[in-house]
Amino acid sequence: MSLLSADARPQHSFQTDDASLLPIAEKVQRGERLSFDDGVTLYRSGDILAVGWLANLVRERMHGDLAYFNVNRHINPTNVCVASCRLCAFGRKKGEAGTYTMALEEAWETAGSGYSEAITEFHIVGGLHPDLPFEYFMDLVRGLKQRFPKVHIKAFTMVEVAFLAKRGKMTIPETLQRMKDAGVDSMPGGGAEIFADRVRHIICDHKIDGGEWLETAKTAHQMGLRSNATMLYGHVENDEDRVDHLLKLRAVQDETGGFQTFIPLAFHPDHTALAHIPRTTGMLDIKQIAVGRLMLDNFSHIKSYWQMVSPKMAQIALRFGADDIDGTVVEEKIYHDAGATTPQGMRRADLVRLITEAGRVPFERDTLYRAVTRSEDTFTVAV
Repeated sequence: MSLLSADARPQHSFQTDDASLLPIAEKVQRGERLSFDDGVTLYRSGDILAVGWLANLVRERMHGDLAYFNVNRHINPTNVCVASCRLCAFGRKKGEAGTYTMALEEAWETAGSGYSEAITEFHIVGGLHPDLPFEYFMDLVRGLKQRFPKVHIKAFTMVEVAFLAKRGKMTIPETLQRMKDAGVDSMPGGGAEIFADRVRHIICDHKIDGGEWLETAKTAHQMGLRSNATMLYGHVENDEDRVDHLLKLRAVQDETGGFQTFIPLAFHPDHTALAHIPRTTGMLDIKQIAVGRLMLDNFSHIKSYWQMVSPKMAQIALRFGADDIDGTVVEEKIYHDAGATTPQGMRRADLVRLITEAGRVPFERDTLYRAVTRSEDTFTVAV
């Protein structure tokens, strides 16, 4: 089956052995918005090639053959966390074996060590530490900005913002403004998990609820902070929960336009309280990318996060709706504590190779999807 765009390339008719996909295909080809029932039908279809063909059609309408990546570094300043989420293998209670909290100098040193290629983004998330003051996190950001003024700081999930606001006895807008003033440029999309209350009570009942996550995101967007959006799939949720999650993200995007990319995150059960749940299959991983692309018509980008699904699956996803495979990462802790067997990081040349071998054109971006041009060990960003 050919994977085709809606540009000047020859157009082929949609083919499938799943008749339930035919009315959805007509909508997609006309550029119409899909419904809740359409989303459920896509998840339940066994014709992954047909679903992927439609997702790729939309993907190529938007991006042609471009595939985005960046040179970034993850910094997880602490794994001490007051929450007891059953989905998590990263967080530790205060005093437990294996806990750590970086001193500020250690975090700043880590940010600039062990990597030769100039990084364009620091991605900062961590545990909900019961004792660290709000200023610790602001000083962390300020110190990074002073030492690495050209590097974009993407820091603190909606869950962390709500926790820091409560700890600091501030409102959400006050907290976000303090973050901006310290040097936070945008926000990651973690902590969304699944918005459905039934699921959230099982996997992460110590976090803010789905409505609070969405309201925090809306406030951040209204204050000029862009963010990502995620969905954790492959645990106790069902197809309807997944579609509900996507539609709630789509509604916020209609209102604010502040989400940059959607990132489906495959659940890694190892070393969690849900270790009895099997890992996601390749079929589900690819389908999640494709359905995300088809349902989130107002999201510019869909990311296949190679750390979660493996570099090989992320590469294949570039033909099933994804236009981004994330970045170099350098050192990733959260998913590796949950049993991820992917590399801790990847070189820029490796990402370029993955993209090129998928028949796509590598496009190095910064966090805001502006073009990055490199000269030896420095970079410039198109503005």
